[in-house]
Amino acid sequence: MFQWITKNMAILTLMSAVLAYLYPALFLPVKGYFLWLFAATMFAVGLVLPMDEAKDALKDPKSIVIGVISQYSIMPLLGFAASLVVVWLGFPPALALGFIVVGCAPGAMASNVMTYLAGGAVAFSIAMTMLATTLSPLITPALMQLLGGVWMPIPFWPMMQTIFMIVVLPLFVAMLLKPKLHVFHKHIEQVSPALASIAIIIICSYAVAANQERIAQLSMWIVLMVVLVNALGYVLGWWVATVCSFKINYRVTLMIEIGMQNAGLGVALALEHFEPQTALPAALFAVWCIVTTAALTHIMRKKSE
Repeated sequence: MFQWITKNMAILTLMSAVLAYLYPALFLPVKGYFLWLFAATMFAVGLVLPMDEAKDALKDPKSIVIGVISQYSIMPLLGFAASLVVVWLGFPPALALGFIVVGCAPGAMASNVMTYLAGGAVAFSIAMTMLATTLSPLITPALMQLLGGVWMPIPFWPMMQTIFMIVVLPLFVAMLLKPKLHVFHKHIEQVSPALASIAIIIICSYAVAANQERIAQLSMWIVLMVVLVNALGYVLGWWVATVCSFKINYRVTLMIEIGMQNAGLGVALALEHFEPQTALPAALFAVWCIVTTAALTHIMRKKSE
């Protein structure tokens, strides 16, 4: 059952989002707990991260540095460009800021699983995600202040504290506890990814429920911008890897890492520090990027076979 939940996260996220839209009262009580849910997600991920593979990837630090720099430059700029278009179309700055939140988030932890399914370089994916996540308490608020400050004041220090408490701290606590829980290794590997998936699904569904009235009046322009940011992330990730002469499996990995943002973190940050509508682009992106990445992994796997 747990494996089924992990493998079907895309369709479950979509179904839960539809349920949240139709019956928002089911998810609105989550309001006071979404930060705890995200912290639980990072703790669960930390319990299953294969550190040996990450250490192997460190033998080629150049590719990891290129990947992280690409992550924190391509997506923030795409998010900022999308926000300019959104404001130009007449939408409120709070909604435009949501695209910058998505762009400035680190890569999604689920990208490691997707990279494996697509036949990419898993060790490279893990190392890149780990470094980007470790740097996120400093870089994400800094980029938000630089780019998002155009539209409204950004609470730099509160955001930094939030990211540290719900991302870095639970992740590293789990990594420290992992050796002591080796007896339960098989059970943890099955249960933890599923629990992380459930927590992300609930967080994104709450964002949909909190924005139910706005979604009912949602312009297709907003949906189009989410689709474009995601698609351009994939394209530019592949392009950078090609220019840098990466091997094919590394190109696949960088494409997934850049196109698949940690939108769950974006939703949590937007709900905690901004208006509910700021979380809307991140909630839409979370659902859409999981669906598109699942499709990409299927295509890549078929090609490799």
